[in-house]
Amino acid sequence: MRPVTIAGATIDKVPVVILAGGQGTRMHEETEFRPKPLVMVGGHPILWHVMKTYAHHGFRDFVICLGYRGDMIKEYFLNYEAMNSDFSISLGQQRHITYHDRHPEQDYMVTLADTGASTMTGGRVARIKRYIPADTFMCTYGDGVGDIDVRLLYEFHRSHGKLATVTTVRPHSRYGSLEFDSDGIRVLRFNEKPAMEGSISAGFFVFDRRVFDYLAGDECVLEAEPLERLAREGQLMGYRHDGAWHAMDTHRDVLFLNELWGSGRARWRVWD
Repeated sequence: MRPVTIAGATIDKVPVVILAGGQGTRMHEETEFRPKPLVMVGGHPILWHVMKTYAHHGFRDFVICLGYRGDMIKEYFLNYEAMNSDFSISLGQQRHITYHDRHPEQDYMVTLADTGASTMTGGRVARIKRYIPADTFMCTYGDGVGDIDVRLLYEFHRSHGKLATVTTVRPHSRYGSLEFDSDGIRVLRFNEKPAMEGSISAGFFVFDRRVFDYLAGDECVLEAEPLERLAREGQLMGYRHDGAWHAMDTHRDVLFLNELWGSGRARWRVWD
């Protein structure tokens, strides 16, 4: 793939930090024996889907912040070639492996960083500072997908000159809403999962490396004081996304995402 340069930066060298260390306590059925980023959607871990989205737009340098059962994520990548290629192996003391295929993830650079079992999100980002040589880096969670054009997100961030950008979406209610007549008995309108008022963070961020100055200690929660302070100082901008976005927070979400994938309605699948 030919490198793409935006505002003087080659984007395949722009780091994408993925927070993948939480315990996923709200979906105990799935995470008792594995970390949430390895929960399967369409035969692949949700983490794979997140990475494929970024790679499709040219971002192929990943730093993954590990925590709960991080050894399993390390094993996943250590075995990636064998699990995704045919290979020949010569056994014995001079063991040698020859891989016969080239999978689409051939040119990914993946840094796996142990950021602690109980470290908070801001603390995890602070711990991987040494792996971020660039002035600008992307950041997201290992359990949320969408058809977000992260290249346009990056361009938007570079255009406004502030320290941080957060992608925003309008959430949808899990429940249908009803509108009644004046007597409150006859239903006039039923709306299935209507869009709610206001916007929420979709968890796709872009940061200037000066954001590291806002992160203090393992107890630092990225979504609390750091982002609140950036907003107070006028350094946080919002990138509006009107397309598909799904967070995998519960077992019900896992079933829903797999249903979308299996029926060909996974709009986050922007890659070939």
